[in-house]
Amino acid sequence: MIYLSSFLFSNERVKNPNLYPYHVFSGMEERVLLFRPITILYGGNASGKSTMLNIMANKLKLEGQEYASCNKFGPCSYFERFIGECRYSPGEDEDGRAVPIPKESRYIKSEDILYEIKKIQQEQVLEDGYIYEHIRRGMPKEQRENMKNSWQTRKALENMIFCQEKYSNGETTLQMLEDYLEPDALYLLDEPEVSLSPANQVALAERLNEMARFLRCQFIIATHSPFLLGTLNARIYDLDSGELEERQWHQLANVRYFYEFFKKHEGEFE
Repeated sequence: MIYLSSFLFSNERVKNPNLYPYHVFSGMEERVLLFRPITILYGGNASGKSTMLNIMANKLKLEGQEYASCNKFGPCSYFERFIGECRYSPGEDEDGRAVPIPKESRYIKSEDILYEIKKIQQEQVLEDGYIYEHIRRGMPKEQRENMKNSWQTRKALENMIFCQEKYSNGETTLQMLEDYLEPDALYLLDEPEVSLSPANQVALAERLNEMARFLRCQFIIATHSPFLLGTLNARIYDLDSGELEERQWHQLANVRYFYEFFKKHEGEFE
């Protein structure tokens, strides 16, 4: 399903070439993205892929959007100005009518997932602190042991241990993304592979393929993971090229680096 057909980043110029976010696009001639059910923005650090996602999220007013400004005391907000200068085209249904962006759509960043994990981990700290507080207040040892061994405390600790174990591996991120992602929506995902093992990155990519094909979801994903790049049925834009050029996944520099590395060590696997 196509909810967002294209997005045009501002072509306007400003006097100061270092103003955010204008400087991200200062060297680009082509500023239009054309979307498929799954589209990838590939690039290394500081390539602008996260900025692009956030600009789109702000223009579309998606949940998860982040406001940004580098000129707090300036005469105007160049971030808001840039957003206002951007344009987009919605998808169309079978009758050629514009498809609205679903209200369930959202912008999900890797730090959003890590923040949720941190909250669960903090619960364990609070539980330990609760027991410590009773010790600090002089609770007799026998009473402390009774409290620790009570059904209520034991159950709470079991839940916390389960959460800690669950949130210590990539299965947790997969489960949380499952909770976030619903059918019939547009999702902007910023490096969803963070904390996932290679096997779980492939599992995530396969799940996204299924949701795009069968559940009427559309994904725009910022990543440089070779496992996502090689598994997703996606259009890939190479931001490292300095332009919004379309590439095949095996042509990308990061993927080629992995290939050359393992090719160099090929004999060790035999």
